[in-house]
Parts: sequence; structure tokens; C-alpha cells
Amino acid sequence: MSELQQTPNESIASPFVAHLVELRDRIIRAGVAVIVVFLGLVYWAPDIFRILAHPLMANLPAGGKLIVTDVTGSFFVPMKVTMLVAFVIALPVVLYQIWAFVAPGLYQHEKRLVAPLVGFSYGLFLCGMAFAYLIVFPTIFRVMAHYNAPLDAAMNTDIDNYLSFVMTMFIAFGVTFEVPVVVVLLVRIGVVSVEMLRKSRPYVVVGAFVVSAVVTPPDVLSQLILALPLILLYEAGVIVARLGGRKRSATD
Repeated sequence: MSELQQTPNESIASPFVAHLVELRDRIIRAGVAVIVVFLGLVYWAPDIFRILAHPLMANLPAGGKLIVTDVTGSFFVPMKVTMLVAFVIALPVVLYQIWAFVAPGLYQHEKRLVAPLVGFSYGLFLCGMAFAYLIVFPTIFRVMAHYNAPLDAAMNTDIDNYLSFVMTMFIAFGVTFEVPVVVVLLVRIGVVSVEMLRKSRPYVVVGAFVVSAVVTPPDVLSQLILALPLILLYEAGVIVARLGGRKRSATD
């Protein structure tokens, strides 16, 4: 059938199918990038898991250790950890594939805004994970070991449960460190103003402690470790948004 003989439905379906094909190709490329990194790391999977478990092992009392309660846990848990590490390493490629797919539909000023935000988001997420690993985990595990001491009970943790806990904390702190990017983005697209953000400070403080109470263990120190960075990062986002607004006003 020639182009002149195509029906309206066919002319509409063709671009849609082309977008689906491109989306499939982008997903495949992103998946291949993750798999390639995973295959490069899989030999060291036990070592990677030991690095992840170090904050806990360093704070366990004498005789405490990680245990395996599932027959296949000693194999699959290090594989899961290695896959997650591979995803984090390959995340720039994944983000680029997402960017390449949506970029043709963006205006030029939107492209200039999105590209640096994606880069900052990736960097801040890594900072959040590093903060959790280097500061939060040792503190929480030390506190939990202190609470466990009077019970005179063996502090042995299943490796699968440990993985679930650290992944929850990584995501919580990774997302927390994205607050400045979210604040700046909301101001830039006109959803909120800097003045509205200033007036919302009391609600942000309350919300930060509510979120930390839900995510962290039920002790004051652990909740403060999450709530305080969340509040400070919010303030940092407000400052950056205000400076960005002044810069735009000066150039107008």
C-alpha cells in the first residue's frame, strides 16, 4: 500500500510503533550495560557482600555473626548485592538511554535544565548511599548492639534480612539527598515559589521526623541521623533556588 493509500489509523499507528521500537532498543541497551558490569563483578560477589556487611560485623558483640536460614541464601544474596552494585555503576548509561528517548520531545530550554539535573541527581544519590554506609550503619548497629547487651542474647542476623534492611536505608538516604534537586526543579517550573518554601519550613521539619520515624529503627539517634540531613538539604535547595532566581532576574 502506498503512502497515499494509508488510512488515518495507520498513519497514527506508525509513529507509535516507531516509539515502541525505540523504547525497546533503549531498554535493551540499558539492560546490556547492567549485565556487562554484573558479569565483570560476579567473580568478586562474596567480597562485595563482605564489604556491604562490614559496618555490621565491626559492631557485633563477641560471638555475633551473620547466618543463613535459606538453603540458597549463601548464593543468591551475594548475587543480588552484586547486581545492585552493577546497576548503580551502570546507572549513567541507563539514565542516558532514558534521556535519549525523551530528549526529542523536549524544548531546548528543557534540555538545558534536565541534563544537569540528571547528573546532580546521580551524584547526590551516591552521596546519600555513602552517607548511609559510612555514618548511619555504624551508628545504628552500635546502638542496636548496646540495646542487645543487657538481654545477653546472641545477636545473629540472617543475610537476607540484612540485605533488605541496608537496601531500605540506601534508598531512604539516596532519595533524601535528592531533596535539593526536587526543590530547585519545583521552583524552576513554577509549581512553588521560594517564599512558599520558606513558609513551609515547619511542615518540612515535622515531615522529616515522621519519615525518619517510619524508615529508621525506633531510637532517637537513628531518627535524628535521617531527619537532620533532610532538613538541611531542604534548606540547601531553597538557597540554590533563591540564588538561581536572582541570577535569572539579573539577566532579564
